[in-house]
Amino acid sequence: MKPIRVVLVDDHWIVRQGLRSVLNGDPAFEVVGEAADGEKALQLVDKQQPDVVLLDLQMPGLGGVEVCQRLAKASPRTAILILTAFFDQSLIDACLRAGARGYLLKDAENLRLKAQLRAVVAGHAALDPRAARVLTDYLQQSEPAPNVLTGREIEVLHLMARGLLNREIGAELSISENTVKGHVKEILAKMNARNRVEAVFRARERGLL
Repeated sequence: MKPIRVVLVDDHWIVRQGLRSVLNGDPAFEVVGEAADGEKALQLVDKQQPDVVLLDLQMPGLGGVEVCQRLAKASPRTAILILTAFFDQSLIDACLRAGARGYLLKDAENLRLKAQLRAVVAGHAALDPRAARVLTDYLQQSEPAPNVLTGREIEVLHLMARGLLNREIGAELSISENTVKGHVKEILAKMNARNRVEAVFRARERGLL
């Protein structure tokens, strides 16, 4: 099995070295680059096309949320996992809206970094329990009565949770990519979600996955 290719983005050298030391001892992971600011991160990801970017939010130059947005657009197959010291509802929401698949806090007693990296690469959400509580409260503030998903939409939702792209879902279900796009649009609308990660998160909260 090929190792998970990781890019580390943090403006503190000692943090990057600590993360590299954790991952380098495991053959399941390969650190393929490091960046200390957003511009270098964008260039590095474009060159390396890693499986996942471990991204800090506080860096010189481009802010972490903007970097997240640009990475998600330029390299949609690369998962983005936020690792930050900042705990704020608006930041959590902004990062997930920008395309991040997870939000972890550096002060967590049990970070479970390797498991969280595997999760986001597989297409799952990875949230610090504190971030998850904040996001759940935020989502429930305006939660409408849930619309019922059709059987086909449930099938598509399960494949979304596995991280499959629209064309891959279409191949799995023997339907066209345009049909899949329509199902995804309906799922997001019915789940009152702005993106796939939020839809999967809401589905897990409702016991649909």
